[in-house]
Amino acid sequence: MLANYLRLIIFAAGLLIGVQVPGFVDQYAKRVSAHQIEARENFRGFQEIADKYFKGDVEALIAHHAASEDRAFKDEAATIRTIYDRLTSLTSELSAMRGSLLSQIAHVAFRSNRALLNETGAEYSYTVPLSPAAIASGIVIGAVLAMLVESLLAACAYALRPRHRHRPAAGRSH
Repeated sequence: MLANYLRLIIFAAGLLIGVQVPGFVDQYAKRVSAHQIEARENFRGFQEIADKYFKGDVEALIAHHAASEDRAFKDEAATIRTIYDRLTSLTSELSAMRGSLLSQIAHVAFRSNRALLNETGAEYSYTVPLSPAAIASGIVIGAVLAMLVESLLAACAYALRPRHRHRPAAGRSH
């Protein structure tokens, strides 16, 4: 009976965790989008200069600054590079978040921007959405978690069960 309650508790915990997954992924995607918009705005002036003088080639703009005799321009090349790399990275991250929910979950779990993931986790607001994706995610994660724990308990019970040795019956000779 205790094992049945344990199964229910584990399933319920998995269900509650599972319904949070689509909301967390959505908040992560919104955070990526907000950072990408900010980086794009910060880079806009440099892009306009690259468009005007270097046919839109940002790398040429950076190289021009780096090759300058003026120390301020030389130092500015590193700043432009940093902002440009961040914009490129965030744009790539945003593209990855435009796939199916399953691909978004996999991306967030295995290939996300760790700084943005930590930021999302720190600022995450728990919700209980009743969208089909959240319900399905909750049921799947709850069932998988319950099956994993059930399998682990069964394996432990099997490993700890007493072993009976077969002894030859008395009076028989082999």
